[in-house]
Amino acid sequence: MTAAQLLLVEDDTAMRQMLESLFRGEGYHVSEASSAKAALDLARTTDFDVVLSDIRMPGKSGLDLLRELRVLRPDTPVVLMTAFGSVDTAIDAMRTGAFGYTTKPFEPEEVLETVNRALSRRRVEERNRADHERRDETFQNLVGDSAAMRAVYAVIRRAAQVDANVLISGESGTGKAVVARTLHHHGVRASGPFLSVSCGAIAESVLEAELFGYAPGAFAGANEAKRGLLARADGGTLFLDEVGDLGPAVQAKLLRVLQDGQILPLGAVEPVRVDVRIIAATRRDLEADVEEGRFRRELYYRLNVIPIHLRPLRERAEDIPALVEAFVRRQSGARPRRFSREALRRLQECAWRGNVRELGNLVQRTLALCDADLIHVCDLRLDGAGESDASDHALELGLAEAARAGLTLRDVEDRYIARVLARTGGKKGEAARLLGIDRKTLYRRNPKD
Repeated sequence: MTAAQLLLVEDDTAMRQMLESLFRGEGYHVSEASSAKAALDLARTTDFDVVLSDIRMPGKSGLDLLRELRVLRPDTPVVLMTAFGSVDTAIDAMRTGAFGYTTKPFEPEEVLETVNRALSRRRVEERNRADHERRDETFQNLVGDSAAMRAVYAVIRRAAQVDANVLISGESGTGKAVVARTLHHHGVRASGPFLSVSCGAIAESVLEAELFGYAPGAFAGANEAKRGLLARADGGTLFLDEVGDLGPAVQAKLLRVLQDGQILPLGAVEPVRVDVRIIAATRRDLEADVEEGRFRRELYYRLNVIPIHLRPLRERAEDIPALVEAFVRRQSGARPRRFSREALRRLQECAWRGNVRELGNLVQRTLALCDADLIHVCDLRLDGAGESDASDHALELGLAEAARAGLTLRDVEDRYIARVLARTGGKKGEAARLLGIDRKTLYRRNPKD
């Protein structure tokens, strides 16, 4: 750490030299001033860590200096000293914003301790401010004041204070990666690394090597050892995006990591201990995958310690104006561009199958292709984005009619399955594919041959 910058303000030459020698001996970089005016001149060009000043001086007093420093350098702690100590002077000093107060004559250790405490507070406040700014920068990517988003914020605040695994569910484009990064930067592991991998974007054999690493000679071309993501994320967080796409072999190895806290790199003999928090995300219904045998039940329970569900944008349309404003601010910088009320209302009527990601793309496209400062409905570059087609409208009408008729969810599902079977001519394999379920589930729901 660099030497702390101390500004010493004292009109008595002998006292100033004694204090300078004391603080230089403690590792401080000391600048001297014999008057408040000289001290202010120095403070205008240098951001001192601490100011130690006498109160009684010719011209401006130490209290006058303190008042002006509170305006010029509000974050700099000031310690005052005087041979004319009194309760009234001490109260005035503290009310004006002094960190501390000491009276002459004093023991060197006394004034040294007070200045050291002032320096410690300054550095703690600087760290807190840096953390706050870094975290705010991350948190600002989460936008929305709907009841659904407020519930998400509440869970994030609680989850950030504990060291448990988190499972984030939601459709593609709802912001699962943003929530994961926010959790890390607000959490107990914020000082550790944050690494991420998309489980569905990499072949299983490659993903296994990426996660667990490998030893030299583990396979053809493995000429040297490689640390996997789990080892590199030690002390921090690993974000597993689309964890539902993991294959059976990787699921089994990941479960052992969560159970034992150890990884075995490919081709290695000795396991390696790791301390990693897992934040996983999925667009899939993992509970259904567990029931169908596609996802290990034990792994699901290990990942789903704290669940966070992100609602699709179409279910929280009240957040769209704030999201649009945030996207415009990022795209336009200082230029004051905005969407009209009618344009925002039109965007709130759209389906947004791609959720927040799709809305952000539309705003970016619209701003790029329209140079106006006020965006109207006619300027929107929808180009099919977010639109509800006729089938969506018909589905909404059908569901509304089913609700009015008092049909149960089972009734609706049975009728839909019957419709799909009729469409496929009774071919259950094709029907199961269209329904998004496997044949065993369809046979259980419709056992008729």
